[in-house]
Amino acid sequence: MSIFVNKETRLLVQGITGREGQFHTRQCVAYGTNVVAGVTPGKGGQKMDDIPVFNTVKDAVRETGANCSMIFVPPAFAADAIMEAADAGVPLIVAITEGIPVLDMMKVKNFLNTTNSRLIGPNCPGIITPGECKVGIMPGPIHMP
Repeated sequence: MSIFVNKETRLLVQGITGREGQFHTRQCVAYGTNVVAGVTPGKGGQKMDDIPVFNTVKDAVRETGANCSMIFVPPAFAADAIMEAADAGVPLIVAITEGIPVLDMMKVKNFLNTTNSRLIGPNCPGIITPGECKVGIMPGPIHMP
């Protein structure tokens, strides 16, 4: 079995300034996850709880070395967010968003076949390594060793 996230994971959150993004980012930080950046177009330069926010995933990866992305964007924009993360070279992408149109996900699948990125989701609770790193919406206390 492979371990995809651990204490070395450097997480960026796409959609960090939205209600769900903020809430679950705080939960991930409380669990011990190293959240290094957020991405919300048009809100670059801001901070959310001392986490820098960037306009693009490419900028966030370049500045922080993020190697995992958690996506909390509306369904209509989720496919573009996934492809943006893959295009920026993020190796692991976790899409929490539900309701992404099937045709959009077919385009994502074709695009991901041209990259080295791995997608978990969409419409998933995320991924966790107990006691090390939580990327998603599952409750932390029940996943402690």
